[in-house]
Amino acid sequence: MEVVVPFSPTNPKTRLADVLTTAERREFAGVMLEDVLDALSRTRGVPTPSVLSTASLADDVDVDVDVTVDERALTSAVNDVLASRTEPVAVVMADLALATPTALRGLFASDADVVLAPGRRVGTNALVARHPAFRVDYHGASFVDHREAAAQVGATLSVVDSHRLATDVDEPGDLAEVLAHGAGASADWLRDHGFALAERADGSVHAVRHDE
Repeated sequence: MEVVVPFSPTNPKTRLADVLTTAERREFAGVMLEDVLDALSRTRGVPTPSVLSTASLADDVDVDVDVTVDERALTSAVNDVLASRTEPVAVVMADLALATPTALRGLFASDADVVLAPGRRVGTNALVARHPAFRVDYHGASFVDHREAAAQVGATLSVVDSHRLATDVDEPGDLAEVLAHGAGASADWLRDHGFALAERADGSVHAVRHDE
């Protein structure tokens, strides 16, 4: 099996622009990537992953794995990997700051032709493709599209129900999840940059940033 982690270092996490500067978004994205790679490295039986990046990584992104630069859109880049490999391919997104070996084992445990870990906003946060005809489409409700794509090629399907794999960090509201449940460098980075949990008047919890 080949494990690929797509990553976009140039202008990542634009929906966090209200709470993080451009430089901070780049740094935070790099830290989340490091957390995902660390979780994969500690998942028993999983081969060393590689990074599929839209650009060269910055010097401060600390990864000790192979990095392939492909400037194309995510769908095209991943489908090229799927088409060129005869072995199963796993794709794990770089912003799964809550991923742990236990959660990832759930992804790799199934022997279905296609295994999907959906995101909370109907995206696809991780997958395993064993069927040679399966291809991805990461636009819009990709989980629904990938479920249909598996059916169209006659692939067996398994869906992973995991809070940790469903939590991709895209919006300010997601930062509370990292602060509450994260145990890696991403949660530490947020705290070091002044973020903490706070309760609103209606009782809901969110992440707020205090003066550093």
